Amino acid sequence: MYQLEQPLKFSQFDSDNGKIVIYFHGAPGAPEECAIFDFYAKEQGLTFICFDRFSGDYSIAGEAYYQLLAQEISKQAAGKQVDVVGFSIGAFIALQTCRYLGSGVVRNLHLISAAAPLDAGVFLEAMAGKQVFQLAKTCPVLFVLLSYWQGLLALLFPNALFRLLFASAAGGDKALSVDHEFQSSITKVLRSCFIGRVQGYVRDIRAYVLSWKDTLSGIGVNTHIWHGTEDNWSPVSMAEYLQSAIPGCTSIEIFNGLSHYSCLYRAAPEICRQLGVASGDQRVASLQLH
Repeated sequence: MYQLEQPLKFSQFDSDNGKIVIYFHGAPGAPEECAIFDFYAKEQGLTFICFDRFSGDYSIAGEAYYQLLAQEISKQAAGKQVDVVGFSIGAFIALQTCRYLGSGVVRNLHLISAAAPLDAGVFLEAMAGKQVFQLAKTCPVLFVLLSYWQGLLALLFPNALFRLLFASAAGGDKALSVDHEFQSSITKVLRSCFIGRVQGYVRDIRAYVLSWKDTLSGIGVNTHIWHGTEDNWSPVSMAEYLQSAIPGCTSIEIFNGLSHYSCLYRAAPEICRQLGVASGDQRVASLQLH
């Protein structure tokens, strides 16, 4: 058991006392990202919880990190089942964490714009973050310096950092990137990610670029994949690989014309609707038993 001096911080977006859904934000990312689900969560009677992974103890890494996240989820679950949603590299962290959650704890695992193992296919050349991942793999010191430089941009020139990250926006992300509301929300996410939390971001990226494809054979939880055909952050071939590699994968939804964040915005209401329907069915079954 790994003990923290203080519990891991989290944000909550919810209907009070709703069915618990654990959300794993991306990297870059922050708990504010989960606000996308807030309206739909209230509508469907769900409680979304997003842990502030980058604010935790940075000395806890590797398998110990996933075990710690699993412990924190179990505390929130309090003996009940939960659903899990992971976005982008957060999907990778969600997959690793699910390995340490006991049998039957996770009801459904939803992977949105999920990043697959880099060594599982010829993915890197098609990824907008190619240079970042290459640095993390081959020149970790330079990668850390780059990450702190991004942190400086987030502090002093957050709009410039936004423009830098979305310069290669594709598909549905092109329209999002010029939407002022989206710009404002993602800029807040980037500031939360990089200002004072760079080491947490670095930990997730360093873990991601390692070889982890062999861990997927142990994922038996009911898994659903959501992806856009035009995703150039996580190419759609990654979704196809994950579908074939995860034994518990039961559905895959590919959205024509959508990219990374546009897929997240499209999938959010549908996932909440599915989880809300499932929750309603369980309440009806419980009443019938009584």
